Amino acid sequence: MLSAWLQHTEFAYPWVLPLLLVIPYLVYWYIKTCRQQIPAVRITTTHFLKDTAGIKSNIRHLPFILRMLALSAVIIALARPREQFTKQQIDGKGIDIILCIDISGSMTEQDFVPNRLEAAKKVATSFVESRPGDEIGVVIFSSQSFTLCPLTVDHTAVLNQINNIQNGYLQEEGTAIGSGLATSVDRLRNSTNKSKVIILLTDGVDFGGQIPPDVALNMSKLYGIKVYTIGVGSNANRIDDNHHPLSNGNSSPLDFNEGLLKQLAAETGGQYYHATDNAALQNIYKSIDRLEKSNITVTTYKRYTEQFQWFVLAALVLVVLEVLLRLTVLRKFP
Repeated sequence: MLSAWLQHTEFAYPWVLPLLLVIPYLVYWYIKTCRQQIPAVRITTTHFLKDTAGIKSNIRHLPFILRMLALSAVIIALARPREQFTKQQIDGKGIDIILCIDISGSMTEQDFVPNRLEAAKKVATSFVESRPGDEIGVVIFSSQSFTLCPLTVDHTAVLNQINNIQNGYLQEEGTAIGSGLATSVDRLRNSTNKSKVIILLTDGVDFGGQIPPDVALNMSKLYGIKVYTIGVGSNANRIDDNHHPLSNGNSSPLDFNEGLLKQLAAETGGQYYHATDNAALQNIYKSIDRLEKSNITVTTYKRYTEQFQWFVLAALVLVVLEVLLRLTVLRKFP
């Protein structure tokens, strides 16, 4: 709860806060003064006084502690803490986007940092955060496909779902590109938006799932959906449509069908990219972000709720407690 409050709180006069540095000095001065105090009556032995310490002795430092807390509260109140509420008004029409992400076992390969899947999640998160006003959904696939998040403008929900993606989320292994693409198309086919985009990321060869890639491609063309494809892997063998190797002798068993990915992109008006590392993957999403511009205007409004009064109240209560202690329990008699 405290962390949530701090996240939305700012200070109108933050330059006042350095005054809090005086508190440690006052504490040091108080401790030093206490050690230098000279007793009013000197006696030769104190063994018979060992059991005489009472409540007054135990709480003798409490008034000073209360005073320091009160001073801290006053300084914070002077800095004028206030809770910030941000509201965005979006005018215009965004783009409907489905992030279609391969989560098969090979996505745990560590040629990306820390691995392919985590790198893909990170750049997908940045991409979503850069697209205010767009409706975004998430589809994952291995041998099966699953809609993890339908189209929504609630990007917090989208980011939470991306963060929760793990290898093995879909129990069966494999790479059914056709099924993943078809499910993504299904999420977009009823959209009335003129701009509909799928970003398909995979590091594998389609093994022939329930829906062949050519059928999914025709579905994309039928509904006017643009497909951007990303082949992932620095140590992968790229193969063409006839499954002939396109790599320069790399013996890695991790393949992806570059010819198929190029075809999916070219016939739908998208583009194909090959990501070899984290930086390349990040640049690819930035490139797509530049190509697919939303015709929207985002206006941000900020509203503040003052919080300083609570610190003023706390300071008053602490001062009253200090005064009461000095007039009662810690009262000194001449």
